[in-house]
Order: sequence, then structure tokens, then C-alpha cells
Amino acid sequence: MKSLLFLPLLCLPLAAAAKEKGAVPGKFTVEGTVLIYDTGKAVRDSDAEITDDDIPRLRAVLQENPDVTEIRLNSSGGSVWAGSEIAWVVMDYGLDTVVAGECISACVDIFLAGRARRMTLGSKVGFHQRHWAPSSVEHYYNSWHEEEGWDTPFEFGSWIYADTQTEIYEHLSYMVGRGVDPGFAIETLRVKSGDEWYPSRLELTAAGVLRDAE
Repeated sequence: MKSLLFLPLLCLPLAAAAKEKGAVPGKFTVEGTVLIYDTGKAVRDSDAEITDDDIPRLRAVLQENPDVTEIRLNSSGGSVWAGSEIAWVVMDYGLDTVVAGECISACVDIFLAGRARRMTLGSKVGFHQRHWAPSSVEHYYNSWHEEEGWDTPFEFGSWIYADTQTEIYEHLSYMVGRGVDPGFAIETLRVKSGDEWYPSRLELTAAGVLRDAE
């Protein structure tokens, strides 16, 4: 677990940068009332996705730029947990969301948090199944098997089976709760990770993914 002291220490220099220039180095830039979140502009290649560190960064930028009403997204995805937390922040601030380029995987969760949701001409919203890399599975098991009481990898596998069903249920419920057609939400599970399903603008509008503010 991250130290509680870490978050304010991280936010101070970022907030100062936002206050001075209306921008945070790398992924975040503020232009008037628009906050641009572009993970492709990360300072480090290893950070060029949605990461846990982006959560306090986003909060710092929004606190220092209270006039922001819209977040503009361009990302190929990243951490599912971070995407969910960022989505919560976007909903809490009542921001509109716009895709300007590409929004895939965990980025879609952030996009769906918007009051109004649109995408610029030529942009794409992509869906695929969630993925857990074997190396990450191994690391998770080694880190938690004693505390969780998994005496064998088979017990861990049984836990994954149940946990995955819960995660899928929660994700589908989130999509439907954000106004997405249930049939469309189910269809987003069709494509395996590594491939992408890019519905047309007409399909996204009909399914409630793109919408005006309610």
C-alpha cells in the first residue's frame, strides 16, 4: 500500500506546475476549460498508459484549475483499477468527456464517466476483453498467497474464476448504469485482448456510448 504521505508530496510540485503554466509535465495539459489527458505524451515510455500515479496527478490539476469542464482523452488503456478511480473523479467533478484520437480498454471507463460524451472526427473508441499477463498473475500469487490462504496455485485459480465473474458483472453494471445499451455492453466482451472492436459513430450513438448531457 502506498504511504499516505506520498500523495501530498507528489501533488505539491504538480500543483505548482499547473498553477504556473496551466499544465502538468507529460500526460496532462490544460487549455482554458479543457483538460487534455494524453498518455502517449508521457515523459517515460514505461509510463505511456493509464497508471496509478495518474490519479493524484489528475486531482491536483483539477484542484488548481477549477474552471475545467471537459477532459479530452487519447489513450490505448492501462491499469483497470486506475481507470476506474479516474472515472470516479471525472464523475465527481461532473466533467464532459471527449475522445480526440483513440480511447481503448481502461480509457473507455473514463470516457463513460462523462456527463456529455463525444468524439472528434476521425477518432475511435475501441473495446476488447480484459487481460491479466501470466507474469502479473505469478507476481500476485507470490505476493498474496500466504495472507489469502492459497496453499496451492489451484486454490488461487479457483479464486480467480470467482473474482473474474464478479469483475465482469461490475463492469457490465457500470456500463449499463452510464446509459449504455445492455446488448451492446455484452458485445464488448466478444473480442479477445490484443484485438480491438471499433464500432462506428452511428453504432456508438445508438448504443448510448456517445450522448449529450442529461
